[in-house]
Amino acid sequence: MIVFYEDRNFMGRSWECTSDCPDMSSYMSRCHSCRVMSGCWMVYDQPNYMGHQYFVRRGEYSDYMSMWGFNSWIRSCRMIPRVRFGSYRVRVYERDNYMGQMMEMSDDCENFMERYNWSHGCQSCHVMDGHWLMYEHPNYMGRMWYFGPGHYRNFSNYGNMRFMSMRRIMDSWY
Repeated sequence: MIVFYEDRNFMGRSWECTSDCPDMSSYMSRCHSCRVMSGCWMVYDQPNYMGHQYFVRRGEYSDYMSMWGFNSWIRSCRMIPRVRFGSYRVRVYERDNYMGQMMEMSDDCENFMERYNWSHGCQSCHVMDGHWLMYEHPNYMGRMWYFGPGHYRNFSNYGNMRFMSMRRIMDSWY
């Protein structure tokens, strides 16, 4: 469960959410802080899971706008399912459409450049097991994107990003 608040520091009207919500505008006019009571979530600054996205887990986020540089407020959210039995497997590719070098991974990667000598990072992937966060810069820095099980032939829906690091969403984070 996640609780959203209209104002910073958990003030103003609140709304409790227990599942995905593509558009929060029918529940509240704005959202500037939140408390994650359970689970892991992605929050988005646009409706329908679009725009900048940020990963939140159990904890308090009293002023996420200053923390993450949001120009807007949270407008949609998605709950990340818990991984069963700690299984993580992803194939990452150096180029779009599963081209170039391929590496199968089951652990985090701080820097694609250092680990695989990929100067342009990861440009497509196939998530076979688990849930992953990919980052635009090495060492898990910069904007992040969530990838659940599925095929991602190119990252055009993600601003044509070239991801430089990635990490698993661990069961212990829940």
